Amino acid sequence: MDLAYVCEWERRPKSNHCPSIPLVCAWSCRNLIAFTTDLRNEEEKGSRLLSADADGHIKCWSMTDHLANSWENTVGSMVEGDPVVALSWLHNGVKLALHVEKSGASNFGEKFSRVKFSPSLTLFGGKPMEGWIAVTISGLVTVSLLKPNGQFYKVCVSVVNEKCKIDTEILPSLFMRCTTDPARKDKYPAITHLKFLARDMSEQVLLCASNQNSSIVECWSLRKEGLPVNNIFQQISPVVGDKQPMILKWRILSATNDLDRVSAVALPKLPISLTNTDLKVANDTKFFPGLGLALAFHDGSVHIVHRLSLQMMAVFYGSSSQRPVDEQTIKRQRTAGPLVHFKAMQLSWTSLALAGIDSHGKLSMLRISPSMGHVLDMNTSLRHLLFLLEYCMVTGYDWWDILLHVQPNMVQNLVEKLHEEYMRQSAALQQVLSTRIVAMKASLCKLSSSTIARVCDYHAKLFLIAISCTLKSLLRPHFLNTPDKSPGDRLTEICSKITDIDIDKVMINLKTEEFVLEMTTLQSLQQLIQWVGDFVLYLLASLPNQGSPVQPGHSFLRDGASLGMFRELMVVIRIWGLLKPSCLPVYTATSDTQDSMSLLFRLLTKLWLCCREENHITEPDDTLIDECCLLPSQLLIPNIDWLPINDGIISKLQNKQLVRLQFGKAPGLVGHTVSSQFDAFVRAPGQPKIDHLRRLHLGAYPTEECKSCTRCGCVTMLKSPNKVTAVKQWEQRWIKNCLCGGLWRRMPLSYS
Repeated sequence: MDLAYVCEWERRPKSNHCPSIPLVCAWSCRNLIAFTTDLRNEEEKGSRLLSADADGHIKCWSMTDHLANSWENTVGSMVEGDPVVALSWLHNGVKLALHVEKSGASNFGEKFSRVKFSPSLTLFGGKPMEGWIAVTISGLVTVSLLKPNGQFYKVCVSVVNEKCKIDTEILPSLFMRCTTDPARKDKYPAITHLKFLARDMSEQVLLCASNQNSSIVECWSLRKEGLPVNNIFQQISPVVGDKQPMILKWRILSATNDLDRVSAVALPKLPISLTNTDLKVANDTKFFPGLGLALAFHDGSVHIVHRLSLQMMAVFYGSSSQRPVDEQTIKRQRTAGPLVHFKAMQLSWTSLALAGIDSHGKLSMLRISPSMGHVLDMNTSLRHLLFLLEYCMVTGYDWWDILLHVQPNMVQNLVEKLHEEYMRQSAALQQVLSTRIVAMKASLCKLSSSTIARVCDYHAKLFLIAISCTLKSLLRPHFLNTPDKSPGDRLTEICSKITDIDIDKVMINLKTEEFVLEMTTLQSLQQLIQWVGDFVLYLLASLPNQGSPVQPGHSFLRDGASLGMFRELMVVIRIWGLLKPSCLPVYTATSDTQDSMSLLFRLLTKLWLCCREENHITEPDDTLIDECCLLPSQLLIPNIDWLPINDGIISKLQNKQLVRLQFGKAPGLVGHTVSSQFDAFVRAPGQPKIDHLRRLHLGAYPTEECKSCTRCGCVTMLKSPNKVTAVKQWEQRWIKNCLCGGLWRRMPLSYS
């Protein structure tokens, strides 16, 4: 393990006083962290967050306008004067297990499988019901349920006349082994940590008992066992098969020796499925990070131990801790006063990162090697990262913590392997994951200077896919009872069959009455139409320089599917131009009589024909290249507003050196500058800025409130300036997430 970055408050306390209040933190599958501190409150959360306090107040927080840095309290419940000691969301029933032993399989269905798991509570039709369960210090259990209209109601174990009731079952108790050992019977007077080993499995628990100086950790499992029947009763009525009486018993799986005093525990969230639960099998796969749990100690160190055997897997020594060489060193550490240590910890959803909140309220982010202390060759390390990237792609989880371990020399290999695995899946699954894999490739390519230009291409492809889907969805069949394909599907089919280079000859094969839209709708789409026209012109003009892969747009020149999409849109735009000429893309031509769209469509079709079949790509002929060389003398080539390279924290962690940050200050304002490899794609200060989703110019100093994507840096206005239905349909796509799937955050008005 190594420290990736620390984030501190601007004013630090002068003393080393360790606060007595407990600190807590949570890590969402969207890689947002929420935590408490006695110094100040900071709100960085998932899409919903639960909080509870010592007065019995429970609050449910939601994002305001889906912004990751803007929150409001929507609903809540209260148990008057009864402090809440445990709080959890009801389970939604979704559980996708990883089969580590099948990580080399080609089918995602073999690597990841849906586990039969029921939601905590269901509505009509089996839909999971949202809500939470809380336990107070007096043992009162309460459940609050969120109705679909946002209201909620609460039930307690003592109330049985409500529609929802809690059924309880008495289970056997357990005594920690250390309390039954005569030599250590009174050594550990209190249980300081008790956690379920998995968030959706209550059969295995982790217990930690402590005294002032040391702790011991034990892992227990609740199992069903057959109840032995006396021979006398066996002779009277033999017990066979399912008639065997069963009882529940706690069995200890493992225990540690005496440890330094534990201050925090973090458990893995990956639902790993092993073909055999035997500890030997688990130990053979202990290089996999999801099998380890984290223990933090009062000396500032953190240990990763196997979640079943509790064997040591990795260790981290903080700035205040050191390797104890003898007993005198240990005594000096304990008498020197309270050390800075983690009071709350959380593992990321792939267990490749660990966030810790120390006794000064500082947030530390640790990398956890995917090899878990084993020396692995490059191919094996890549395979582990690839396996977890595939898991995130299937589940929709954010993959930021995986990027912490991707070095520049790995990027090309990972992108290629990820594409190979994706192409092995069924056509239906490929369609579901089509945009997610593009976004994943974009975030990977940011990490290497040799692939940085491809980031622009991937974001442009996401934008193209979104425009194509939106514009096709506006088309309606002329007759409502038309039995065959939708107009959008027919458009794709006809454009792929008719390879004519004349746009008007392709157009006459379509039912143009299906393309009729209101004039206001057509005009409102002009900015999106303009982007299509500009991008096609830019691509064709860059064809003569195709030998330079560092130039943005390079990958489109061999992408038959994307070129085919552009070709379809050109046909649609041509038809709409007959209805509303002002909606057409505007070109600056040297000749008034030149039909710019016909010229571009002709060249685009020739290029598309070279790569329409992925397995039979041919080089463009000299005639096409010569015609593209003449384009700058016929049309003014536009400057494409590429999506800026996001100045995120991940780009500062490549050299494995510790980065120091401050809460409330952007990473670029604490002594870090944008790397020179990004200079070509960074807009100079004072240049006009653009709404990347609406394609509207905002001016050099925007006056409208904007939001930006935390993953890709895409900027768009917070409120819509347009009331046309078609524009609202476009903007509704990006209410919750950016086109790359990243989260939104509110930006200051004077953003640069």
